[in-house]
Amino acid sequence: MRLDLFLKATRLIKRRTLAKEVCDAGCATINGRPAKAGDSVKPGDSIVLDLARRRVEARVLALPPKQPGKTDMSAYLDILKVEEKERDF
Repeated sequence: MRLDLFLKATRLIKRRTLAKEVCDAGCATINGRPAKAGDSVKPGDSIVLDLARRRVEARVLALPPKQPGKTDMSAYLDILKVEEKERDF
C-alpha cells in the first residue's frame, strides 16, 4: 500500500493530498530513510512523521482496507511515541 493512502486510511493524516504534501516536504520517513508518497508500506515498517506541531513515531502492524472503521486503528497501527513541539511566537 502507498504511504499516502496508509496515512489517510489509518487517520494519522486526515486527507490524502495533505499526506502527499507532508511526504513531498521530506517530513516522513520509513525505517529511517526519507519517504515519498508512493513508497510502499508493509507490516513491520517504522514510520516517523515530523509535523509542524508534533512528531509521531508508529509501527505498521497490518495493512488496512481502503476505508477501515474508526475503532479498527489499533489492529493496523501501533503508536510508539508522540512528542508535542513547543511553539515559538
